[in-house]
Amino acid sequence: MTDSTSFTLDIIGMSCGACVTSVEKVTRNVDAVKEVSVNLAFNKAQIHVNENSNLKAVQNDVVSAIERAGYEVHLRKSKPVLIDDAKKRLREQRNKVSLALLLALPTLYFSMFADDMGNTAGLNTRLLLAMMATIPVYFWSGWEFHSRAWKSLRRGSANMDVLIHLGTTVAFLWSALLTLAPKISILPALFSTSTHVFFDGVVFIIAFVLLGNWMEATAKLKATDAIHSLMQLQPKQARLVVDEELKHTEMRDVEAIPVDSLIKVLVGETIPLDGMLFECKASIDESTMTGEPYPVRKADGDEVVAGTIVLDGSIFIRTTRFVDDTLLSNIVNLVEEAQMGKAPIQRLVDRIAAIFVPVVVVLALLAALFWLYFPNSGAYNPMDTSAELAIMVLVSTLVIACPCALGLATPTALIVGTGVGARYGILIKGIEALEHAHSTDTLVVDKTGTLTSGKPRVSHIELLDCEVKEILSLAAALEEESNHPLASAILTSWSNVTSERPDVKGIQTMPGLGMVGDLEGSVVAIGNVELMEDIGVEITEETFEKMAKAASKGVTIVLVSMGLRLLGWIEAKDRIRDTSKLAVQRAKQMGYNVIMLTGDREDAAQTVAKEIGIETVIAGVKPDQKAHQIAELQRQGFTVAMVGDGINDAAALSMADVGLAMGAGSDIAIDAADFVLLRNDLIDAVASLSLGRSTMKRIRTNLGWAFLYNSVGIPLAMGILLPVTGFLLPPAFAAAAMALSSVSVVGNSLLLRWWQPNLE
Repeated sequence: MTDSTSFTLDIIGMSCGACVTSVEKVTRNVDAVKEVSVNLAFNKAQIHVNENSNLKAVQNDVVSAIERAGYEVHLRKSKPVLIDDAKKRLREQRNKVSLALLLALPTLYFSMFADDMGNTAGLNTRLLLAMMATIPVYFWSGWEFHSRAWKSLRRGSANMDVLIHLGTTVAFLWSALLTLAPKISILPALFSTSTHVFFDGVVFIIAFVLLGNWMEATAKLKATDAIHSLMQLQPKQARLVVDEELKHTEMRDVEAIPVDSLIKVLVGETIPLDGMLFECKASIDESTMTGEPYPVRKADGDEVVAGTIVLDGSIFIRTTRFVDDTLLSNIVNLVEEAQMGKAPIQRLVDRIAAIFVPVVVVLALLAALFWLYFPNSGAYNPMDTSAELAIMVLVSTLVIACPCALGLATPTALIVGTGVGARYGILIKGIEALEHAHSTDTLVVDKTGTLTSGKPRVSHIELLDCEVKEILSLAAALEEESNHPLASAILTSWSNVTSERPDVKGIQTMPGLGMVGDLEGSVVAIGNVELMEDIGVEITEETFEKMAKAASKGVTIVLVSMGLRLLGWIEAKDRIRDTSKLAVQRAKQMGYNVIMLTGDREDAAQTVAKEIGIETVIAGVKPDQKAHQIAELQRQGFTVAMVGDGINDAAALSMADVGLAMGAGSDIAIDAADFVLLRNDLIDAVASLSLGRSTMKRIRTNLGWAFLYNSVGIPLAMGILLPVTGFLLPPAFAAAAMALSSVSVVGNSLLLRWWQPNLE
């Protein structure tokens, strides 16, 4: 039971990092809200509240608070509806962009290039036509900026819309008053002596900003392609077997199918729910879930998951999970939660964005006042009057200074990175995992189930004082309830021997040692040398030499005893995964120090390590000591990534800077990890670190570009080069640069869509 619960809201109207800060601020002011995370790229907010609170009441309070702040809010809609809504808004934006661009050229022509056309009703015809072309753009295409700006100002904050609204309004009012001056006698003489209008600036500002927003929204929709594709994998209906004897079926919504139902899936169809094959066999295409290119052969009792495809024949599946708890649903939820994360530097960016707009407004006013009173401070003055120069500086500075790129720098790269990871069966739990993956220098790998398949087989039985049936039956009796891979190997080997298992009482697990029990008053045990020594079993020097010779072949040795007699030992061989050697080689090429951490004997571990190219081995480590070994490496200054799959790896995965869990491992290990690898392949562990590096590189590049853009653009718009070169950034150019900054950040993030694991 957790101490909080959560819900998600869709928020329409956020335009920059300042909006994110505003929404988070008003939401945190609601009682019972524990934590809030707002994602600008996804236009959504995830709110965590105290569990003892009335969730419905808190939802209503949060929605009301955000609506009062000037945004449109909805409780999270179904995913297909969200996609449809996003596409509908894109079409609306496209129409507004089209009108603005259509009128941009005639406005520019009438404002700057057309010859004098005489007067119409006492007004300059050329300027009048420019104003008429500007009005629909200002009032219709640009209305979203004006309305959101006033809402922002009413709540006592300022965002990007305020800058666009102020810039276009100042330019439009100046130009309109100058055009109408002959008919308005009360206007100051300034308007009759000035000649420069900014109608073209108004139209181009709105056109470029809208175009940038449209391109940005289109790119963001593409950035979520991977997660949207996952959402669409799960069928909406399934064939429920209503008569298991006759195998009659009916189509039912997957939401209405309970656990332990029998469903039928035809060849070529997608499996709708997680379950186990029932009295059938099939080849399953799991590429959509794990990236595995080859079909996987499944038999009766094998697990299958929703979203995979049946390739040969109809099959029956006994469901094991509800639709909201399938592996596919959990993957989608995990990826979405990861995409809501924020890097520490992004949290700093959000705080900067909250004060960014007021600072820019002050800078724009100061620059405008300077050029108004000191128009001849330099060798050049491109305007006829100081007022025109001041207006141009004011408008350009307001328009170019946009915190959009800062707000989009982290979330867009995170969306693409987590999405492309999911496509290759790599699930990333959050931004912290990516940050740590970027700085990792040491990769620690478990042996059994990680470097090896985790399915050992008995390869030899060494008899000292018993027969094969006796040692196998006793070992099987002790290992009956164990979930260790060696237990499975022993039980499988015993099943091939026609003997009964003795009735061993009081079986106890000795962590890191083995199992002990009682057989007719005698202590019986199975485990390692340390366990034998603990219970008083004597091992001769000759026996040690034999064991060492066997272990040098890479086998795992399990000793079996009765009373104080050593009956012999069982040798088990685990197959090294096909890609383990390649994964270690690739990790070294990337600069990682690779270490094997295992509870196995030193000689057996060294044999495996030598075969796959690992120089550093830490062997004989008990499960409760693995986390200590990770901590010791960290104390030495290493940033550690740990790969494991079992319950005994959970503590070490939590202790490591980056925990990577094999997907077929225990639930505890997966919960403790930062990355989950669906394919159970070490090469994916190395690939996930590579993806972490690539994603963080995009995030840092985005932030660097955003800060550089504002550091250069704002001074240029304020006229810093005017005294020396005569260069002054026109409002239309400022708008184009602002739109380009946001689009470039999203575009840079989209390059991650072409990331692929390097398997060479």
